[in-house]
Amino acid sequence: MRTTGLLFLLGTTILTCSAGTALAQTAPAAHTADPIADTPINAQSGASTSGSLPTDIARQAQQENITVRGKTPSRNAIGGGLMVHQTAPKSSSTVTQAFIEKQAPGQNPFQLVRLLPGVNSTSPDPLGLTGGNLTMRGLGTSQIGVTLEGVPISDVGSAATYPQEIIDSEDISQINIKQGSADIDSPVVNSSGGTVNIYMRDPLMKAGGTASFSYGSKSATRGFIRLDTGLIGHTNLRGYGSYSYTSSLMWRGPGHDEKQHADLKFVNDWGQGNRVGLSFVYNMLNNNQFPSVSLANWKQYGWGGLNVYSNKWDGTTNTSSTNKNSIANYIGVRVNPFINIYVSAPSTFTLTDHLSFTTAPYLWYGFGNGGGYGSVTDLSKIQYGNSVVKATAYGRKSGAAVFYNPSITETYRPGINSKFTYQTGNNKAVLGYWFEYSKQRQTAPYTPLEGNGNPLNTYGDQQELILSNGQPLEYRNTLTFTRIHTVYAGDSLSLLHNKLVLDAGLKYMNIARDGTNMLPSVKVKYPETRNDGYLPTGSVTYNIDKYNSVFASVTTSFKMPANYNLYEAGTYNTKTGYSTQANLNQRPEVSISEDVGYRYQGPVINASVTYFHYNFTNRQFSTGELINGTLYTTNINAGGQTTDGADFEFGTRPWHNLRPYVSAEVLHPVSDSNINAGNSAGDYVRSAGKIVPFSPQFQTAFALDYDDGTRFGEFNLKYVGHQYADYMNQQSINGYTTLNLSLGYRLPTVWRLKAPTLQMNFLNLLNEHYLDGINSVQTNAANTTGVYGTPIAAKTPTYTVGNGFAWLASLKTDF
Repeated sequence: MRTTGLLFLLGTTILTCSAGTALAQTAPAAHTADPIADTPINAQSGASTSGSLPTDIARQAQQENITVRGKTPSRNAIGGGLMVHQTAPKSSSTVTQAFIEKQAPGQNPFQLVRLLPGVNSTSPDPLGLTGGNLTMRGLGTSQIGVTLEGVPISDVGSAATYPQEIIDSEDISQINIKQGSADIDSPVVNSSGGTVNIYMRDPLMKAGGTASFSYGSKSATRGFIRLDTGLIGHTNLRGYGSYSYTSSLMWRGPGHDEKQHADLKFVNDWGQGNRVGLSFVYNMLNNNQFPSVSLANWKQYGWGGLNVYSNKWDGTTNTSSTNKNSIANYIGVRVNPFINIYVSAPSTFTLTDHLSFTTAPYLWYGFGNGGGYGSVTDLSKIQYGNSVVKATAYGRKSGAAVFYNPSITETYRPGINSKFTYQTGNNKAVLGYWFEYSKQRQTAPYTPLEGNGNPLNTYGDQQELILSNGQPLEYRNTLTFTRIHTVYAGDSLSLLHNKLVLDAGLKYMNIARDGTNMLPSVKVKYPETRNDGYLPTGSVTYNIDKYNSVFASVTTSFKMPANYNLYEAGTYNTKTGYSTQANLNQRPEVSISEDVGYRYQGPVINASVTYFHYNFTNRQFSTGELINGTLYTTNINAGGQTTDGADFEFGTRPWHNLRPYVSAEVLHPVSDSNINAGNSAGDYVRSAGKIVPFSPQFQTAFALDYDDGTRFGEFNLKYVGHQYADYMNQQSINGYTTLNLSLGYRLPTVWRLKAPTLQMNFLNLLNEHYLDGINSVQTNAANTTGVYGTPIAAKTPTYTVGNGFAWLASLKTDF
């Protein structure tokens, strides 16, 4: 299965390279260091090569000069690289390489944006190898569109994003976030909570390279190397390739994480604004998982006990979660092997003095699983839909048995996003089209365990348990095709000598899903859903003077329901059917957001404040179910939601080599609806007027950067307020504060080694023990009475545990 997929991927890549065309989210000028730069940056010198004319409807964030003395990020960056000069007519924040290079090497993109206003990033380990979650303004990862080089990388089925798989931090030029809205040309279908746009650094004009080695807590080791070709021959073609290897013991309990990653990028610039690019990302991850915990278990066991998995299995078929050595708690089946490949060709072509064309063909491929176990009560009486069949395992034909039962997903996701941009005088118009046709195969086979309890094959796609009817035993078995057609158009008009800028746009999205459920005795075998909608947007910006501006915007966004809503799955009961039921009537989540803000962007100080307001309909409420050791997620309609809040951001350029940065957010998210409790009586909990879960009502961050060119240091702290875990506000986690520190020294150039650097990173400096996020939100965490008077039993929310103190020592150099 994987071999066929990789052959298909290789063929598509070759065709893409041969075509030599593609789409960056914004058309870059020649020799730009980043495709979204309003002010193009020469990749070699860092000098500005043209004016600051906006290059797309959204007028994305201006790129800071990132090059000083070869490849050292500028010490002139605002707030130590946590701010840039912004022109977007809505809330927007950016992290640049100047900040990224001082963080612990290898941290994932979600960790790198944690200090920005409205952002709450959680990670169960310091290096982000086991992933993590992100919320912006109280909206979760599945509601946030994520792109790399203008290509969507959120899972097309569940809308989940796995940040540990995306890109090495050394290859990031900047990460731009749009809190609460997406640009009109963003190729995302889950942007009701905003977008995260990640951009790779450009290849250098001169040949060279970068190498680093790190060692730290929990035997963490990491090596990274990147080679730049420089200009090849007498052409404008240049490129680089990088490779990293990371290994670490699990932060809590037994287990091991291992990651291999490679990035490749080539660009060719010619003429006036013509550019062809090719980006390739490969990621292979083998790691173990951390268990989520209940509040009661956290208070009783802290970081140990039943809150970590065991490295021993008692060899029995006991599946009790309270038995420390049962298969339910064995680390050997709590694995997460995955392979990802992203290929894109972001390019732009100048057709006339006024007309340009950008296009980005891409392919997203992924294969792997999230581990898990399964059990069979009696091999001679296995329920296969309405039928009872037999199986043979370990030479036995009857009796109970346990198996490795991973949730496998294989995804092929080709697509293309293209647009024409016409600019004349003070007017700029955009017309574009995004198309994608994805295939996603999802299974959950039962495969044998070795005598020690480890899977024979962690990918789980071999030696499946075959029943007497010749069929494999599966917990789920689906095939989904998703077709996306999106047309968008927009216009930007500058008046009063560019003091007043008016933007308006309209996006039409048509999304169709066709699925086949190959489990027996399902109610709907070939489900189909279609959703479409018109998403208008409008904004106005007024530049009061050189430094002061105000803006206002209205944006509509939506989030597609997850594809697992289409299917029944799980264990089968002859009376009630499958344990997980399909929900074909789930409607897209729609949001209307308004931003009103003020910015001061002076020669030393930059500051902004934004008031925002949201209205949601068909708010998708996601909750996890742990069934037979495998976590499944169910979505229901939580009705309406109204959110009000304000974001604040402040940063300075160097003052005596110091660059402070401050961000803060106040949030008031309220549920407008009573939510179905999911009980047999069809009653509702009284959630209307309550604070929405997952939403810290206050958070703030502070960072202080010092850099004199030789010595540098960076200190940051983040405070996140308490968060409710249920819609009745009956259970919450406390607020917490984390402190990080980095210290470094740049040595003189020696031979071919340019400015070798010694760096120390300290994470969670005070070793605070805390719950950092909610894994499974519930309707009610305590017994309650429903709207219709029905007693509704309590449901237990689960949480994720934040990492403790960690250190990492690094030696890195350019050459």
